[in-house]
Amino acid sequence: MLIEFICVMERLGLGPEVLLQENPRLIYARLTGFGQTGKYAKSAGHDINYLALSGVLSKLGRKNENPYAPVNLLADFAGGGVVCALGIVIALFERARSGRGQVIDASMVEGVAYLSSFLWKSQKLLGLWSETRGESLLDSGAPFYETYRTSDGKFMAVGAIEPLFYKQFIKGLGLNSDELPAQMSVSDWPEMKKKFASIFAQKTQAEWCSIFDSTDACVIPVLSLDDAASHQHNKERSSFIKNDQGEMSPRPAPVLSRTPAVPSRKRDPFIGEHTEEILLEYGFTKQEIAKLHSDKAIEFKNLKANL
Repeated sequence: MLIEFICVMERLGLGPEVLLQENPRLIYARLTGFGQTGKYAKSAGHDINYLALSGVLSKLGRKNENPYAPVNLLADFAGGGVVCALGIVIALFERARSGRGQVIDASMVEGVAYLSSFLWKSQKLLGLWSETRGESLLDSGAPFYETYRTSDGKFMAVGAIEPLFYKQFIKGLGLNSDELPAQMSVSDWPEMKKKFASIFAQKTQAEWCSIFDSTDACVIPVLSLDDAASHQHNKERSSFIKNDQGEMSPRPAPVLSRTPAVPSRKRDPFIGEHTEEILLEYGFTKQEIAKLHSDKAIEFKNLKANL
């Protein structure tokens, strides 16, 4: 199994045509932004560009504001890394039947577009999506699916969509639902959002947590990375782990019942830290490694030189 990044393998003379001749069972994954063919196949790009071309970026953002990219998670990691990994798993499963490998063309544009299939297939559902970004049920248009600032400058995330959950949400805010517009009265959403915002601003995040934690109102604190690692729920599940440098990170997910992942407690390696060591193990000579380095096909990180 082999994963190719940005045609590096071709530069080494190790493209799929060459390697599959040597090993027909090889699974060769080509992970790129725009895919192997098409107008932009050879173009440079980043997550925000792949999101733009997929159509997804047009749906992200608030009303009357520019579209915004949610850091580089959607295209790079979800539409790229996760979808590519899924492709490898599918190819491995197929190989168990056919005995043959194959090439995987993993495009981040297509990966994130596929992840957004729900958006495409639900466009015509009445009341779910508006033509204008930021006016719909799930894109910050609804007052019961929104984030609100608390008195201490933190935030609460509200997702009280279903009537049963919305009723508990309204109760937690100290309001009487009989005195409010109907939940799905879209024309009243802007005013209801202002009303909810003014109420949330009267208490701290911790005070709101004490009100909503024992309910099904779907109201959860917006946590920083540090706070997420120390939150009671996440601590009870050991959702985050600490390495030998004292750095916190998420543990592997999902959790398997019989063969759960055993995470390393060592720090992450630096780019190029083990390059020479690994290539020597695979039979490359020091001269060959030096040539690869001079050709900028590989990178070194000499830690001893930095001590």
